[in-house]
Amino acid sequence: MANMTQFLWLSLGFFLGLLCMLTAGPRGVVEQCPQLHRHVARDVDSSILQFGNPGPISDLLKRDEYVASYNRRDRVPNWVGEHLTKQSLIPGPDVSRKNSQFTEDTSIPALFRALLSDYRGSGYDRGHMAPAADAVATQQAMNQTFLLTNMCPQVGVGFNRNYWAYFENFCRDLTNNFTDVYVYTGPLFLPQKNGGGQFDKRGRAEYTMTYSLLGEANVAVPTHFYKVILIPQGDTYASAAFVLPNQAIPSETHLMDFKVDLQAIEKASGLVYFDQLDRSQFTDLCDITTCEVKRYQ
Repeated sequence: MANMTQFLWLSLGFFLGLLCMLTAGPRGVVEQCPQLHRHVARDVDSSILQFGNPGPISDLLKRDEYVASYNRRDRVPNWVGEHLTKQSLIPGPDVSRKNSQFTEDTSIPALFRALLSDYRGSGYDRGHMAPAADAVATQQAMNQTFLLTNMCPQVGVGFNRNYWAYFENFCRDLTNNFTDVYVYTGPLFLPQKNGGGQFDKRGRAEYTMTYSLLGEANVAVPTHFYKVILIPQGDTYASAAFVLPNQAIPSETHLMDFKVDLQAIEKASGLVYFDQLDRSQFTDLCDITTCEVKRYQ
């Protein structure tokens, strides 16, 4: 059984303390506080900014088969979005990952760029956020998935090479039953309860944010990864969200063990998903299809 303690707080929602209650209605999650999804103005008229806006800057990167938002501080993506269809997953002639190689993304200023040397000898895999197997139409599309702006450090055996790969395959298999499948993937950095039973002055267990950094560029190693899946269905949508720990996960572990409320991911990441849609009308994807991973060769 997988060690659930690292992400139990997220699935139960007790640590983050969501600012509004979530209730599960017959059509899925109903949000009581839609104002949480309003964006603060991006353009501010102030003399303080006459010398420039320090940021933060999110580099939005459009590729043939995915779009990514890159985090210059952590040297990993904020998120990577894909649109999968049965047609998009048909391999083009002579397309092979054997012809691709991991590459530093020179579109990112050198000061903020993840380096190949950062991963070398680290013990972590260069884990794709948009999988190479999702970009098989052309060799160029596949090559783009090997840019380091599409990578995060992932535990290899038991995760990137196993359970996470099975999860990616599950997402591709959804195109067998649904015309359009949108998948958003990204890292999370989640606090963990301190050992030794430490408590704050109000008697609450204390939590600490701890994660590793790789190489000269200090590439951040996420504690967890998430996937958010959205499937259009006529006038409505089906959706599901999952958070997995960056650690070896036994292959028999149920995918449903990792299912969470989307708003918990938003609270942890600072991102907002689908603010152009009425999420109160969403159906639960796992009510209309089996959310389970399968081992494959």
